[in-house]
Amino acid sequence: MSVPQQIITIAVIVLGTVLTRALPFIIFPEGRKPPRFITYLGTVLPSAVIGMLIVYCLRKPLLTNLHALPELIATAVIIILHRWRKNTLLSIAGGTVFNMLLVQYVF
Repeated sequence: MSVPQQIITIAVIVLGTVLTRALPFIIFPEGRKPPRFITYLGTVLPSAVIGMLIVYCLRKPLLTNLHALPELIATAVIIILHRWRKNTLLSIAGGTVFNMLLVQYVF
């Protein structure tokens, strides 16, 4: 890739990033109530996305081989941490670290 192509690529990426971050504030300025459909999506999409990520992450290990043990143990650790501390960031970080430790040193 030549230098002008690299500059154009970076500029397009920056423009796309700024646009996706600023567009909601332009479309729904402060003081203007968003449509009910947007409010509904803001309520249901986070749970739907988390559910989809769980299914995506655990579908292959459970169906193809017996190497799913680290993922299943890490999932149990996440559930236990979240029930114990009610802290999402602690649950995510603890489960990730625990999974990496299992994969690197145990399995």
